[in-house]
Amino acid sequence: MEQYIIKLIEEALIEDIGHGDVTSEAVIPEETSSTAEIIAKQDLVLAGVLIAREVFRTLDPQVQFTPLFHDGSRVVSGSVIAQVQGGTRMLLAGERVALNLLQHLSGIATTTARFVNALKGSRAEILDTRKTLPGLRTLEKYAVRTGGGRNHRFGLYDGILIKDNHIKAAGSIIKAMAGIHKKVHPLLKIEVEVKTLDEVSEALAAGATMIMLDNMTPAIMKQAVDIVGGRVPVEASGNVTLDNIRTIAETGVDFISSGSLTHSAPAADISMKIT
Repeated sequence: MEQYIIKLIEEALIEDIGHGDVTSEAVIPEETSSTAEIIAKQDLVLAGVLIAREVFRTLDPQVQFTPLFHDGSRVVSGSVIAQVQGGTRMLLAGERVALNLLQHLSGIATTTARFVNALKGSRAEILDTRKTLPGLRTLEKYAVRTGGGRNHRFGLYDGILIKDNHIKAAGSIIKAMAGIHKKVHPLLKIEVEVKTLDEVSEALAAGATMIMLDNMTPAIMKQAVDIVGGRVPVEASGNVTLDNIRTIAETGVDFISSGSLTHSAPAADISMKIT
């Protein structure tokens, strides 16, 4: 994790700074130092504050970065999230990369927390998906956890999920499952995506240990949950929003997954000001 973050930050700084910050180098004397505040401009759930710190430390290991909130904190608009003290050129060189990461991760955590809040009192839990930005999955899934959500599988390598294209290519759920049973350890969980009630029954008969209900109406979801009868966990997926997630939860599903936690979460509004 540490090496991954270091590499990510180094590449982001190279992308932004290139051969130098020509504006700051022309305007600000090299010896000038300043103090800056990172400020929340909306209510948010914080994620990535120590990632932001590492951006500045990568530029100058002697920088003083003082976080005033920790990840997972609910921060109200106007609050100072952190104070940064060091060379003024360094502060301005690191500002955009630090804020980009902090805004993106806090946006995911804030969005996730809203979904979690909508599920309070129900049995369902919110899950993320693999719909993440290339290279940022580890941090984005961390932000989901920070917001109170749970991670689905991280990648193709750490969980079996037989989806519609697998079923189409194999010929049927039964045939896809037959291939799984030949090549996969028998204790590994096998989730099957289904679109109809007949497919629910077929997946259960084939030995699925988790069922994903894809783009079903709440009424059909309820029937699917009744068919499963608690034998395996049930996940609902597809077109999940804050407006309908409670209705989905009331069908009795165990999990609800939403790609919007990561691919559509608006960046949190956070700024940095030299004091």
